Amino acid sequence: MHKIGKKPNEVVRRSQIQDFGNSRKEFFSKYLDLKNGIPSHDTFNRFFSLYEPKSFQNIFVEWLSTLINIKEKHIAIDGKSCRGSHSKTGEMLHLLHAYLTDDCSFLGQEKSADKSNEITAIPLLLDVLDLKDALVSIDAIGCQIEIASKIIDKAGDYLLAVKQNQKTLYEDIQSAFLVHENNENTTFVTEEINGSKFEKRTCKIMTDITHITKAEDWKNLQTIVKIESEIYHKSKNKTTTEERYYISSQTNSPETFLKYTRNHWLIENKLHWSLDVILKEDQSRKRNNNVTENFSIVLKLVLKLLQEKQLKNKKISIKRMRKMAAWNLDYLVEMLDF
Repeated sequence: MHKIGKKPNEVVRRSQIQDFGNSRKEFFSKYLDLKNGIPSHDTFNRFFSLYEPKSFQNIFVEWLSTLINIKEKHIAIDGKSCRGSHSKTGEMLHLLHAYLTDDCSFLGQEKSADKSNEITAIPLLLDVLDLKDALVSIDAIGCQIEIASKIIDKAGDYLLAVKQNQKTLYEDIQSAFLVHENNENTTFVTEEINGSKFEKRTCKIMTDITHITKAEDWKNLQTIVKIESEIYHKSKNKTTTEERYYISSQTNSPETFLKYTRNHWLIENKLHWSLDVILKEDQSRKRNNNVTENFSIVLKLVLKLLQEKQLKNKKISIKRMRKMAAWNLDYLVEMLDF
């Protein structure tokens, strides 16, 4: 039971949306028909509960398509749990996202029960994406024969991480690189200093796939990739190493493959991190799946508006811009009219 005089957190938040609307009624009246006043918090809740997320998402993606102007089309797919949506049984909404790394744009989402169910959600997400001439990168959970085939059938290419969930493929790639002699045409190395860390990355590729058992099962398989990471931590006087493997339907330079494997994690660093740290998505206690999904789309819309605004002044952080838009209505209008 809740203490007398206190409301559940989510009821308080919905009331605050109504309060905010009333405090900015004159401003909103310029754009909306508010002859009946600002809707109540119950009306907001019913709207977001009944609005089908796919329809909402389609409107958002159509708007995004007017902004996207890119030369390369690299789509990263990865999942994120909405931790605040967990029920008493511990279940929470898990959303699988498609992200255009070249333009830092959200392209679509598909819900799944949890991370382990991403295998069934990935094909559904691929169905609604335009994959023509795109490279689709997915972590090891998406390294499935059926998923690779679907990407090729939709006129795209794949770059799939390989781990122990594909044990035979993983071991075949390991063995192939053990016996393969390095040469400058199939290896690319980068070295950089980040704070107290010195990082060396080596990308090696092979287009000879005769080492791979039943290579023909992986539609249009052209290249196997190995990424070696060596990081020296000066503060700890310690070096850590890691090896990662990938398969791809593209033939490309090792430099290009290294770029794609690094850019894949922009979905984590630019999208998921921003949703959690800047827009506080994980603190939301919305538990109705439609409400959670729809508000997640709203947050991605807000994030895209902030990112577009930041392109004009990179000295101001997105976090600052968000506050400035809340404080200054002229700044908000300028952001909406970009």
